[in-house]
Amino acid sequence: MAGMLFRMSKLLPSNAHKGISAWIIYLALPAVSFKYLPHIQWSNQLMLPALMPVIVWLGGWLFVRLYSSINKIGKSTEGALKLSSGLSNTSFVGFPLIMAYFSDKELGIAVICDQVTFMMLSTAGVLVAINASQKQKLSVKTIIKKVLRFPPFLGCVGALTIPHFIDISSLNPLFDKLAVTVAPLALFSIGLQLKFDGWKNELKHIGASLTYKLLIAPALVLGVALLMGLKGIIPQIAIFEAAMPTLLTSGVVAEEYSVNPKLSSLIIGISILVAFATTWLWYHILQIL
Repeated sequence: MAGMLFRMSKLLPSNAHKGISAWIIYLALPAVSFKYLPHIQWSNQLMLPALMPVIVWLGGWLFVRLYSSINKIGKSTEGALKLSSGLSNTSFVGFPLIMAYFSDKELGIAVICDQVTFMMLSTAGVLVAINASQKQKLSVKTIIKKVLRFPPFLGCVGALTIPHFIDISSLNPLFDKLAVTVAPLALFSIGLQLKFDGWKNELKHIGASLTYKLLIAPALVLGVALLMGLKGIIPQIAIFEAAMPTLLTSGVVAEEYSVNPKLSSLIIGISILVAFATTWLWYHILQIL
């Protein structure tokens, strides 16, 4: 709400969110990895958080293919729907909501979901965008560079390796202070970016995308968890992360490749608002189950 009020009052520059996002991506998210990942007890149950983004993406791809065959939509709109439906906002919205509904101790599990989500965006997401725009050719070198240069990914790799060689426990107070900035700044940054102009003209597409992203996608992950016989906090976090709204960065990819960026932006903004209700619903479903 604060972010939306600041945007409407024009007290901040129109691109103020970029500075806040830079803090989160370059400092806060890597600090989250260093705070939690070294202390995770690895088990087979952690396969579900790693598989969650893949399940959500494949389900979204099939859902949009079916939707496009029924409604005869253009390639650009189909690409935008795939990007918007198949990728979860596992960090900017996911981390704050996990801290609110569960606790900050579960962020280590969420980091796994987030890193695989970014890899899906950088590979499958970019491939879909290029195929929909037909303006650029896919470069494996470019994709590898994007993954290897992404600060949260580097933080994740560092958190899993460096503590085995160097004692960095003296830095824990620093990681604590940086990590706690994720929740308020991420939501504030989102509030600065939310726009809803022209949503009525795209209501059908928005409704379809949100139905899959906020309801069907977490149900698919829940089904996989039940089939695998998983119980406890780890599958709960994986399912809860699958219930998150559309990934903000999917809109950046849609803009870069001219894949109906207006529709992507609308889905991102509306899904975030609706998700505050649907994630509440999913939390209680998980507690009952």
